[in-house]
Amino acid sequence: MRTRFAALGLAGVGMAAALAVGPTARAQGSAQSTIPFPDARLKIEYNATDGDAGLQVFLDAAAWREISITNPAGRTLLDVEAREVIRDYGLTELFAESSEPPFTEFPFSEFKRLFPEGRYTFQGLTVEGQRLRSTFVLSHDVPDGPTIVSPRRGASLARDELVVQWLPVASPAGIDVVAYQVLVVADEPALGNPTRVLEAMLPGTATRLPVPAEFLVPGMYKTEVLAIEASGNQTLTEVEFGIE
Repeated sequence: MRTRFAALGLAGVGMAAALAVGPTARAQGSAQSTIPFPDARLKIEYNATDGDAGLQVFLDAAAWREISITNPAGRTLLDVEAREVIRDYGLTELFAESSEPPFTEFPFSEFKRLFPEGRYTFQGLTVEGQRLRSTFVLSHDVPDGPTIVSPRRGASLARDELVVQWLPVASPAGIDVVAYQVLVVADEPALGNPTRVLEAMLPGTATRLPVPAEFLVPGMYKTEVLAIEASGNQTLTEVEFGIE
């Protein structure tokens, strides 16, 4: 658990930008028409193994100076401004994720109240004075976690035996799983590499992924299988295992 509260945290911007809950981005000094963000979306990531959830934010635009996101009630969710050193240089991509307190402390029903369904508005201003605006409809359609049938939790396998396999996710009713993402993560501190990750995005019809023996060395691993719903929301299940 990173922090008790489910307020969005800014990742990767550091001291170049300020994160605040306040007014929406201030688009000033431009008579140009408003254009959409190339990418502006939200998703819920539900962890069926750990019992928690987070809200993820993705946006992209060329050299922006200010951006903000408001919820369906018009309340500010996120407000970011590039200041001083990079104010006239600008930022481009942004990824942010809320904290993920366990459901024992912050139930999923409370999470959904904090981040209600509906239309969220992204607004921004480029360093050239171009106004940006897009909307995204957040859904609470969240799939159940995939059941991983291979590898078994705690199993010890040879390098040429690893096949990640899971049961199709078709619940709860009305869910439309359009893709699966599979990750295999290896801890290798002895090699000076904290982690190595094999990652694959597969269609919604997939139920297995053979893992190349070349990726594997003896040690402990974790695999995650994420069921991705048509809304973009996703649910993950994970298991730990070893390679001999």
